[in-house]
Amino acid sequence: MTTTEPRTYPFNVVEALDLDPIYARLRAQEPLSRVKLPYGEEAWLATRYEDVKAVLGDPRFSRAETLQHDEPRLRPRQQTGGILSMDPPDHTRLRRLVAKAFTQRRVEKLRPRTQEIADGLVDGMIERGGPADLVEEFALPLPIAVICELLGVPFEDRERFRVWSDAFLSTNKLSPEQVTDYMDRMMDYIAGLIAQRRAQPADDLITGLIAARDEQDKLSEDEMVRLAAGILVAGHETTASQIPNFLHVLLTHPDQLERLRADLDCVPAAVEELLRFVPLGVGAGFARYATEDVELGGVLVRAGEPVLSSVGSANRDEAIFENPDELDLARAEASHVGFGHGPHHCLGAQLARLELQVALRTLLTRLPGLGFPNSPEADVAWKTGLLVRGPRRMVVSWQGVR
Repeated sequence: MTTTEPRTYPFNVVEALDLDPIYARLRAQEPLSRVKLPYGEEAWLATRYEDVKAVLGDPRFSRAETLQHDEPRLRPRQQTGGILSMDPPDHTRLRRLVAKAFTQRRVEKLRPRTQEIADGLVDGMIERGGPADLVEEFALPLPIAVICELLGVPFEDRERFRVWSDAFLSTNKLSPEQVTDYMDRMMDYIAGLIAQRRAQPADDLITGLIAARDEQDKLSEDEMVRLAAGILVAGHETTASQIPNFLHVLLTHPDQLERLRADLDCVPAAVEELLRFVPLGVGAGFARYATEDVELGGVLVRAGEPVLSSVGSANRDEAIFENPDELDLARAEASHVGFGHGPHHCLGAQLARLELQVALRTLLTRLPGLGFPNSPEADVAWKTGLLVRGPRRMVVSWQGVR
């Protein structure tokens, strides 16, 4: 199956959550293959679990090197800075400043408040009556409220930064001019919040970043603005997509849904399996450049060549997971790489886990008979033009309330 011509990438369609079958063929016959994305230079694509972990965790593969190249990417604008374009020790310096806000112990203290927000949103759904758009009435406002409180962003401004956040995730939904405009507006907005917190400190993450900038001199002004903006976008968008994604998968796998309803104590394990099973991204992104010749997947990657890591494919690797294309909420195999691996492992992984656990338990407990009033095809409209996949609209109904 080896080919000299690069394949057009990405493979997945955006109007669903299926993983394209070509990934299985590549894992079996060509685990490191050549691909060409809409923008940037050609790249290697790693599809096996162990190879993906190697690229994400081996210091010989660099994110900082992308700034010296025409990085392979899904969107016109190239990442030009921030924590996602850094390697240790610069990356470690920034990450350490905010990591303590996302430890498992610190995040667990947010569970009661997260539950309160989730219950309030379900109360509103019940009061208005079904059918309801799960995205607008629950999946979006839940993580937005949590990250706003944690970061110190006014919840009432959510409509503004929701629009702007598309600039960070757009592939072709927005024009390059719109992307630049929206990103500039968000950066100006964050800079304004920082100025407010300097005058009136509060018990939030922005105030903590200001202290790191002004008192400890460990953070530049630009780094602080970019870091806060990145946390705001990443802190709500992916979870807001995964809540309806998870429910869609469960509703289309009724045997697994009934298993979960029968034992809600299995929700944490179910969240991990759903994180493995759902390929959130349209395709692999955030290439790493080899800083020296490295053998990977039976191929010699030359210094200066970029490698993309398909997390979705790695999570379906037959060498790691038994019957990987089956959803099994009782699965007890190796850890998935849904939150990445290595230095850039998702900073907010514990927060995302908490929000997803609370969301699933609340919906299944408070809304008996939750389901599609018509059919998945009729009741779900999918996002397009973004880096992540998920419903733009998802109509649900229920039978009775608790």
